[in-house]
Amino acid sequence: MEAIILAGGFGTRLKEVVPDLPKPMAPIGTRPFLEILLLSLARKGFKRVVLSLGYMADRITDYFGNSFANMNLVYEIEDFPLGTGGAIRRSLKHIERDHAFIFNGDTYLDLEVDEVEKIWQEYNLPIIVAREVCDTSRYGRLQTSNGFVIGFSEKSVSGAGLVNAGCYIFPTTIFNDVNLNETFSLENDFLHEAVKYNKFRVFVSRGYFIDIGIPEDYKRAQVELAKVVL
Repeated sequence: MEAIILAGGFGTRLKEVVPDLPKPMAPIGTRPFLEILLLSLARKGFKRVVLSLGYMADRITDYFGNSFANMNLVYEIEDFPLGTGGAIRRSLKHIERDHAFIFNGDTYLDLEVDEVEKIWQEYNLPIIVAREVCDTSRYGRLQTSNGFVIGFSEKSVSGAGLVNAGCYIFPTTIFNDVNLNETFSLENDFLHEAVKYNKFRVFVSRGYFIDIGIPEDYKRAQVELAKVVL
């Protein structure tokens, strides 16, 4: 299996606690967060990972090199910010199979990879991974029907519900017939419209989920991730 990890953002909200590192290299205990994420993917059977980088890319390439945990690492480095959509589109060019798992470099999700891969093999449709949370207001709520994503609600919607876990399984051809700028947001410029006219399956993960993108959750990860993976 092959994965893409989006690890090129500036990490603006985390600057106050991690001022001199790219966000995916923020330490969790004695290890960079990205190392924990890669070790998780290795345990789940991934053999090849494309790392989409931008800000302070050399900190990541120098640390990991061309292989890690028996996985081949390939780097797609942005000359300028491409947005999540642009970064994924560039990275998909490195994928050798017909689909890729896509993860955010600041989010840990203990995904049931074998279950998701089975769904892909059965239906060959793009998959958006969701997670049930107590309060959707930080993430925005997913609207689903009969196993498919049909829309996205604004981040102001509070209360328990399903959120986009920042994980996708996409065919390598997903952007082939879409007219998009070189730089674009996956959700705002593509998915919000695409789910209205195309079938995107939803998979609700039961695995541990944490996004370290804000200081409060980064601090929480120091304790919780130690219990889960270290």
